[in-house]
Formats: sequence, C-alpha cells, structure tokens
Amino acid sequence: MGKKGLLGLALAGLVPLTAFFIFKYFGDQVQIMPRHYYMDSLRTHTEDGKIITDTVWRKVGNISLHNQLGDSVSLDSLKGKVIVANFFFTRCPSICPRLTANMHKLQESFMKTQGYVQFLSFSVDPERDSVPVLKRYATKYNINHSNWWLLTGEKKTIYDFALNEVKLGLQDGEGVDSNFIHTPKFVLIDRNRVIRGYYNGLDSTEMLRLLDDVVFLNMETEKKKPKKKWF
Repeated sequence: MGKKGLLGLALAGLVPLTAFFIFKYFGDQVQIMPRHYYMDSLRTHTEDGKIITDTVWRKVGNISLHNQLGDSVSLDSLKGKVIVANFFFTRCPSICPRLTANMHKLQESFMKTQGYVQFLSFSVDPERDSVPVLKRYATKYNINHSNWWLLTGEKKTIYDFALNEVKLGLQDGEGVDSNFIHTPKFVLIDRNRVIRGYYNGLDSTEMLRLLDDVVFLNMETEKKKPKKKWF
C-alpha cells in the first residue's frame, strides 16, 4: 500500500471527530457545508414585513430495486438518511475493485454511527449481476449488509436514475456513455434527497472530503432540529 493509502487509513477515524469540533465551536462562521446542486424553483414568503426568497432544490426521484439479500428496497425506505452512492459491476477488472475498497473504508469509518448514513452501489450490468452474484461479491469484500446495499434490477431503470436523477452525465469529467455507464464518481445525497456532492472515488483526497461532508450533512440536520423548551 502506498503512502497515500496509509495516510487515508490513518486519517479516516480522525476526520469525523475533527469535523464535529469545527462545526460545534465555529458554527456558521465557517462555510463548510457541501453545496446544493440543481435548483428546482424559487419560493417567496413574507416575514416581519419583508419578502424572503427561498431556493427549492431539486430532489432525486425514488427508485425501487433488489439488494444483495434479495430484498425489495427503495430510496423512499431511507427517509432521514444521508446517502453515498456509486455505480459498478462485479465483472469489472479495472476501477470497480478500488471503488468498492474505498466504499468499504467509508463504511468502516461510520460503523459506530451507521444509523444516519446508507451506502448504495448500483450495478450497471444488472443482467449479469443477479442477487446471488451480488451476494457473493458482498462476501468477497466483507460488506456489512446493514447499511450498504448492492443493487440490481431493470437496466433501463438504473440507467434512467443515473443519467436523469443523479445526472452523472453532467458531472463526470470524461462523459458518461448512456449505453454503458463506467464512472469513478461517488454521489452524496442529503436527508431531503438533494444532491450535495460528486467525488472521485479513486482519489484519496476526494474520499477524505467526502468523509468530511457526510459528517457535516448530519450536523446540518441536527442543527435544524428545534430546541426543547423547558419553561
């Protein structure tokens, strides 16, 4: 393993903790939150006699597929969770093993707080990647089924989701082939199903940034919760 890999492993456990203290002690003074993508519309309302304009961000549509355990699952069943998604296929000899290994590092980093983050790996070769094939792949990479789903289903459904909902074609630097999607991009989706980031899953620096951003999104949600009134 190279120096970058060792550095990534060493920092994986420290980044969430560091992010927590930055947010806790500096709050709004530090612009650390990942940006929003794809405005849907503008909405106005009046507050204290002033007209306030709010941005309504485009939400990712629902998709229903089968995971490596054969369960029928959907995005609708993940309400309240931050989502990290990527696209792969089990027969891939090039980038996919590295993407899976890096996703596994992310999962390991959040094992103690797995209640708020869900990892999704969509097969772009679903005709070959059946449920049994995905389960064997999950076993090979020691994937914890509880918060990481390998997904298969109708190819058109998956490709429509990748191109029209996640919009990989707009973000992948080399362009996405609509006939066969093969991208290193990881996608970050917040609890409201709004896209908040794209990351190169082969780049250790990008993966550390993603690790950071997952933590920040959870804190963003926690911050918006109303405080209890004791009197």
